[in-house]
Amino acid sequence: MQHFNCDKIQYEGPSSKNPLAFKHYNASEEVGEKKMKDHLRFGAAYWHVMRNELADPFGQGTAHMPWDDRSDSVENAVSRVDVFFEFLEKLGIEFYCFHDRDIAPELNDLAASNDALDKVVAKLKQKQAETGIRLLWGTACLFAHPRYAQGAATSPNASVYAYAAAQVKKALDVTKELDGLGYTFWGGREGYSTLLNTNMKRELEHLATFMHMAVDYAKSIGFDGPFYIEPKPREPSTHQYDSDSAACLNFLREFGLMDSFKLNIETNHATLAGHTMEHDLTVAANAGALGSIDANTGDTLIGWDTDQFPTDVYLTTQIMLVVLGMGGFTTGGLNFDAKRRRESHEPIDLMHAHIGGMDAFARGLKVAHAIREDGRLAQFLQDRYSSYDSDIGEKIEAGTTSFAELDQYALNSGEPSLASGRQEMLENLINEFI
Repeated sequence: MQHFNCDKIQYEGPSSKNPLAFKHYNASEEVGEKKMKDHLRFGAAYWHVMRNELADPFGQGTAHMPWDDRSDSVENAVSRVDVFFEFLEKLGIEFYCFHDRDIAPELNDLAASNDALDKVVAKLKQKQAETGIRLLWGTACLFAHPRYAQGAATSPNASVYAYAAAQVKKALDVTKELDGLGYTFWGGREGYSTLLNTNMKRELEHLATFMHMAVDYAKSIGFDGPFYIEPKPREPSTHQYDSDSAACLNFLREFGLMDSFKLNIETNHATLAGHTMEHDLTVAANAGALGSIDANTGDTLIGWDTDQFPTDVYLTTQIMLVVLGMGGFTTGGLNFDAKRRRESHEPIDLMHAHIGGMDAFARGLKVAHAIREDGRLAQFLQDRYSSYDSDIGEKIEAGTTSFAELDQYALNSGEPSLASGRQEMLENLINEFI
């Protein structure tokens, strides 16, 4: 039985007027030394594709999901898997991501929930074997249930902390069972609403202990994929400890976790933190800690996490310039943590949305590659910092000078002559390619 009223989406090229065709994403096309699909490593988010009913803070869900009886039965959860893999195959998406409570229901106790999860995982494993589709990363939902209203690994209640640990243990088990390439922590409730009732020092120490235990357990079961932390500044918490790339890296360094963790960075989260996506990606990449990307965008007129599909070629070009600059993805990829608009409620809209995002990133990849091949942008950057390549600048970077020597250098050299930053020229250069 087909659940999406379309054939497999094909590449038809920029001149095509078919809304159910790729105009720019050609999976087998080589860009540089890799196929496009291997550069981009697209993933789909189980929670948005299969579970998002398109509700918003002011209205109930509108999504038509005829395959779903809206029950919490295990049978309903298992039946969703066939629909999801039909969706992935029709789009040619080779990876997916999930939370444990997206794929299987949370039942009356932990043992029952674990049993339900095992049944759905068995079905996922079967479909992976049939299709070759892989799990990009798994994670546990430690934010939706009322028990986590005051945090999970940062809860003031030790019993809640223990329950969260048990849930992550099971999520790691099933991620390993499905040969998942990584595991993500998103700390939606790991933060606070007010410091009046919060011991921040203890909470951060508890969180670090939790992460170390996760690393130890992963090693004990032979799971060797990286862990990811996903930054976000707020929502649902007023202040979340993993607020942006720099805060996450500071936490990892302070508590000795840098060797085991990288970052999974989302566009809408970066902009909510007051940064561009380019900024947060660059901060992570500079630290050798950019692992994966949640591909979406936000609405600058709306102050919450709207999780819209990326369609801006400037954005995708900026992202792919950073990704190519770090040598490309290894275990990570571009996971569409994005949902249709509430008005786009028919199943076929899932296809339109993902086609648009995949085409936007295909264009961004080709533009970014062309900019790098052209070399003018890289040459400008190299020239701009060339004073650090010799003489006193070289000594500054080598750490072999002192204030006394720099003082003497400044006294002897006179007023420095500063070259133009040429921002407008460089923006024009990017526009040449877009």
